[in-house]
Amino acid sequence: MDAAAVIGSSWICALALCAVLGDAFLPFIPSGSLVILAVLRTSQVDGAPLLLAAGVAVASFLGDLLLLNLARRGAPAVQRRLEHRPKLAASVERMQRSFAGRSSRTAAAIVIIARFVPAGRTVLDLAVGHSPDRSGFLRWSAVAALLWAAYIVSLGWLNSHWFDTAWLSLAVSCAAATAVSTVVARWARRRRVAVAV
Repeated sequence: MDAAAVIGSSWICALALCAVLGDAFLPFIPSGSLVILAVLRTSQVDGAPLLLAAGVAVASFLGDLLLLNLARRGAPAVQRRLEHRPKLAASVERMQRSFAGRSSRTAAAIVIIARFVPAGRTVLDLAVGHSPDRSGFLRWSAVAALLWAAYIVSLGWLNSHWFDTAWLSLAVSCAAATAVSTVVARWARRRRVAVAV
């Protein structure tokens, strides 16, 4: 790769890591798509996918940690957000009930699944931040960050080798990531309804 391509790839990687960090606060940020784009731009560089996956995992965990601490301290911005969004506040309350008093194994499943569901990470971080019981959350958050990073980087890397053109690799990777998130969200919703019944 020439110098311009390296600089361009570095900017995309930095943008992807910032998006992963920020989507804990703003779940509409397309962090998965940006990570896939970064993978495609660096797929020819030896060791780049592993470094990118490590960076994505760290950024994901730090995003959880920051939002958790803000929620725990009752940051005014977080409180206003909950007050002005009744649906979000209801989701946070429901997640608190789901997470509180659960076995370690069940808590782990909730944290990991939330990372793969759109906005699930945000709701969970806010719920745990407002809950007195936070045991094991950071450990499982780190595991969830590693799993999601490995999944999203592998998805981009595999498609970069299966397809000849970058745009097709990006389109297929993003479509696959959206499909997986949708399936996980529907499965989690059904489980929640089944438990409620």
